[in-house]
Amino acid sequence: MIFTETPLAGAFVIDVDPHGDERGFFARTWCEREFAAHGLETRLAQCSVSFNEEAGTLRGLHYQIAPHEEAKLIRCTNGSIFDVIVDLRPDSPTLARHYAVILSSANRRMLYIPRGFAHGLQTLDPDTEVLYQMSEFYHPECARGVRWNDPAFGIAWPQIDRRVMLARDETYPDFRHPVAGIAG
Repeated sequence: MIFTETPLAGAFVIDVDPHGDERGFFARTWCEREFAAHGLETRLAQCSVSFNEEAGTLRGLHYQIAPHEEAKLIRCTNGSIFDVIVDLRPDSPTLARHYAVILSSANRRMLYIPRGFAHGLQTLDPDTEVLYQMSEFYHPECARGVRWNDPAFGIAWPQIDRRVMLARDETYPDFRHPVAGIAG
């Protein structure tokens, strides 16, 4: 695997390193030793998949609060997504900054998201499937979100004719600085 750190400390884009032959190729998408060598979370508590019928489906921006903050590894196994993370770590120099990357079944890239980040995605193709690997179990009482189009983040989501999303994701509150309690 090839690890490339993003501008947000601790978050990585991970490319597979395929070993090919006449059959195709074989590549690792997870290795506890390689993740540990890069200082990344190695606990794997839960894996989930989301299937999205329509292009333009938006999920997020979601996160879990302490004591169940989670690191995530995201991979698009069919179709493609515009994947976004936002740094919500109170003491981070990149607090409220975001990073976006295209993940697709064609490029086979993954995005490693450290604890303390919100995550969201928008599908770019119909019938898109996304694999999530998480370091913590889902705890609904710790589930939170911030508004996907909050101007504090300045995310340039792909323009589409119709966006599909839950009312919950549309109505999350705007970001508030967790220490000062003021708008970002």
